[in-house]
Amino acid sequence: MTRLPSPIYPVVDHPRWVDILGGAGARFIQLRLKDLAPEALRAQVMEGQAAAARHNVRLVLNDYWQLAIELGVDYVHLGQEDLDTADLAQIRAVGISLGVSTHSHAELERALGVAPDYVALGPIWPTKLKKMPWGPQGTARLTEWRERCGDIPIVAIGGVTCDRLSECLEAGADSAAAVSDFIGASDPERQVQRWLARAGNVLRKDVG
Repeated sequence: MTRLPSPIYPVVDHPRWVDILGGAGARFIQLRLKDLAPEALRAQVMEGQAAAARHNVRLVLNDYWQLAIELGVDYVHLGQEDLDTADLAQIRAVGISLGVSTHSHAELERALGVAPDYVALGPIWPTKLKKMPWGPQGTARLTEWRERCGDIPIVAIGGVTCDRLSECLEAGADSAAAVSDFIGASDPERQVQRWLARAGNVLRKDVG
């Protein structure tokens, strides 16, 4: 079974967060950049890579698979629409790991057909960041995805908070992603530590 680098997965909108959250102990971080000119985009990805290297973070780049190939980013995360145009063979050829978003059974079947390194399911709970065409999936759907995905890791996303992390992991998720619960926290570094402690409690209970 492919293992994910961490049971906590912050999603951030600027490379400075890779430095901040990576310094606090996060080891699996997605850089989701939007509406940047090509030069600024490239510079921010490289800044994120440098921060990731300093803190032993496995960096995930959302959407920009060509740039991920060019710069040698660890992971690329694709939405369903990205699968229409992405050169998956080229992504695989250079050794980049692949994550794919899913929101329905049909999308899951499509994702499994490209043999991803993880499958994301969301939104688990309502999310305020953007209007979603899908209703909340709930943790029962995580358990269903766990059964259908076999050895492929699952990431829970959408409305996840530290207080809800245990529910996600206990339902079958291997990792849980969040945006605002990290970068919107009053003390983001302390929030990383809270998430890691909560995840550790669940994992110790599972081992025991």
